[in-house]
Amino acid sequence: MKEDEIVKATGAKVLKSGGTLEDYVFSTDTRSIKAGEIYIPLKGANFDGEKFIQDALKKGAAGYFTTSGEVFDGVRVVFKVPDTLEAYLKLANFYRKKINPKVIGITGSSGKTTAKEMMYSVLSRKFKTVKTFSNHNNEIGFCQTVFEMKPETEAVIIEMGMRGLGEIELISRYAQPDIALITNAGTSHIGRLGSLENIAKAKCEIAGHLNPNGVFIALEQDRIKKNVKFSGEKVYFSLKDVQILAKKPSYSRFIYKNKEYELNVEGDYNIENSLGIIEAAERLGVGYDDIKAGLAAYRPIEKRWEVVTAGGFKVINDSYNANPDSMKASVKTFAELYENPVVILGDMAELGEAEIELHREVGRFLAEQNVKNVKFLTVGNLAAEIGKELETAGASVKYFKNNGEVSRYILDNSDIGNTIFLKASRVMKFEEIIENLKRGKL
Repeated sequence: MKEDEIVKATGAKVLKSGGTLEDYVFSTDTRSIKAGEIYIPLKGANFDGEKFIQDALKKGAAGYFTTSGEVFDGVRVVFKVPDTLEAYLKLANFYRKKINPKVIGITGSSGKTTAKEMMYSVLSRKFKTVKTFSNHNNEIGFCQTVFEMKPETEAVIIEMGMRGLGEIELISRYAQPDIALITNAGTSHIGRLGSLENIAKAKCEIAGHLNPNGVFIALEQDRIKKNVKFSGEKVYFSLKDVQILAKKPSYSRFIYKNKEYELNVEGDYNIENSLGIIEAAERLGVGYDDIKAGLAAYRPIEKRWEVVTAGGFKVINDSYNANPDSMKASVKTFAELYENPVVILGDMAELGEAEIELHREVGRFLAEQNVKNVKFLTVGNLAAEIGKELETAGASVKYFKNNGEVSRYILDNSDIGNTIFLKASRVMKFEEIIENLKRGKL
């Protein structure tokens, strides 16, 4: 962006001008900033990026944004703004309008990253597409994603995460999506938001700045329908509208609205996720053949139903994250599809005051499924509450305090023919179990 565009986008006061001809690139990180870039010093509760302006200049930065108005020697261009994060968001919005791609916003209590990857797999067959990197789904990640666009970009997929009310609204305000997709509104972050109603309100903020001629797509849940504020086209999807033709490990085949699709992943919840992608892609003009091929080409990303071999054991690692809804769905799917299953469950984080009861609820749900042949191993005090409910119902359960203990037990007592499933929140660091099994010793 040129200097006059920067001023137009942010309303910044130019404390030192570098002229109007040069195109500038932005960086918020002095560790990776390149010569000629403009440094945007962000601020947080425990850091102040303005303290590192001189570090950026030593690495060749052409200039910087500031709230204080300080101008250092040798700098080419300086912009003064009241708030650097707001300036970053305004720059991203300006660039979004300049490139003018179709913007697809995706959120949900679970499945949003999967939906983003599925959406990319489909849309990139027809459009030059950019997507949110990894799980960089906050307002800073939104800006980074927008600035990944090239002039020829035709579609951008923005994953929107949140930890509280107002955060998705902020991203939506600057993203101005053409399509908004909510995978579901479930129990993730209930400890912060207090109720499923508040979670639904937070997720529905994605429609707050949706293009009036765009479309709102969501799982058919009453709490979503009740809280969405959008007067344009609304589409709701449900597994009730699906005829499932095949369910096998790493494969699903189904019919939705008289058309057949297949996924090279298992689980009803993945079929459910794909329905929102189908609805969005159709409205963007993607043909059936490309939608079908794009869904079939989707593969899970690291730690999301990732199949690995560790010390001769087949391990399915789904420990990227966990909440009660995703744990119920994934363990149920695993128990249905795999022989000689061993399930290792760890604590779920960020569930607030109800965390013990929510863990017990997962245990009661799983006890009602066909899990008599499953060996359950729990790690952590909260996961033990799941185990107690399962044990009361007659399931096989053993309890462990840490990853080392459960790894030792598997190495000493499990057969190579067992398939092991890992599910927990990231804080449990279940990748340690895989590394222990690969080494074959502790």
